[in-house]
Amino acid sequence: MNLRFLETFVWLAKLRNFRMTAEKLHTTQAAVSSRLATLEQELGVRLFDRGDREVTLTHEGGKALVFADRIVRTAHEMVDSLKDRALFTGVVRIGVIESIIHSWFPDLMTRIHRTWPQLEVELAGDTTIKLIEQFGKGNLDLILQTDNVLGANVQNIALCDFPMRWVGATSLNLHGELLTLADLANFPVLSFSRNSGPHRFLERLLDEQVGRRVHVNCMTSVSAMVRLVVDGFGLAMIPPAIIQRELANGDVQMLKLDMEMPDMPLVCSYRAGPETPLFQQIAAQAQQTAQDFARSLPAHVARLPSATAVPDPWSPISASS
Repeated sequence: MNLRFLETFVWLAKLRNFRMTAEKLHTTQAAVSSRLATLEQELGVRLFDRGDREVTLTHEGGKALVFADRIVRTAHEMVDSLKDRALFTGVVRIGVIESIIHSWFPDLMTRIHRTWPQLEVELAGDTTIKLIEQFGKGNLDLILQTDNVLGANVQNIALCDFPMRWVGATSLNLHGELLTLADLANFPVLSFSRNSGPHRFLERLLDEQVGRRVHVNCMTSVSAMVRLVVDGFGLAMIPPAIIQRELANGDVQMLKLDMEMPDMPLVCSYRAGPETPLFQQIAAQAQQTAQDFARSLPAHVARLPSATAVPDPWSPISASS
C-alpha cells in the first residue's frame, strides 16, 4: 500500500477539500483524486462522500482513517529517528507560564540547545489563559502551562505537579503559629491572574470559609507578586518551587495552615501530526526535565504527576483539612 496515498487520504480527511489538500501536498487536485480512487479500489470501500465544496468521511472511511493516520505517523517517526538532530533548523514557538520560567525552564532550554543546536526558540511568557488562546490561533507550537487543551490532534502530557503553599514575609512573624483562612484574610491576599485556576479557587474558598467578602489582588506578573510578598505587602498561595531563593535567604516563610491546598498540575500541550514530530520530541524533553526537577526536590516543593487524574484541582472541595 502506497504511503503517499495514505498521507493524501489523511490530509483530505483533515482539510475536507481537494484544492487545499493539493496545495498542502504540493500537487494537483487531479493527483489527489487519482490517489484517493486507487486507495478506495485497493481497500474495496468508499472513503468519502463528495459534496459541492467539501468531502466528508464515510463510516468505512472513519475506521480506515484511524489506521492510516497511525501508519503515516509511524513512518514519519521512523524517518525522523534516523536523521541527525543537529541538522534541524527553523523556529519553534513555545509558550510558558512564569511558574515554569522561574523553576525548570532554563534546564529545558539547555537540553533543547544541546539536542538541536541549529534550532531557534521563540519564547512567549504569559498566563495559561492567554497561552491557550494563542495556541488555539496557531501562534504557538507548544505551551507549558496548567490546563489540558481540547482540540483536534492536540496532545497533552503531564509534566510534574507543584504543591501550593501560603507564604508571607518573615518580618510579619506569622510562620510560628497555626493559621486559619480567616487569619490570612486579615492581610492583603495576592493571587495569579484573574480567572486563572488559583484565582478562581481562592475566591470561592475564601467566600465559603471566611464568611465575608475577601478581596483578592490579581497579579499577571509572578515576579511582581513575589516582590510584594518579600516586601511584606501581603500573603500569597504560590508554589515553593518558584521561590527557593527567597526561602533560602529567609526573606519569606511558608505558613502553617489548618487545611491543605491543591497541587498545581503542569501540562505540555502540542499539536501532533505527521509533519510535527519535532514538537513531540520537545514535549518529551520538557516532561523529562520537569520530572528530573521534581525528583531532585522534597515532595512539598515538586512532585511527579499524580497517578489519579483530578478533573478540576482548583475546586474548593479538593482542599482537605
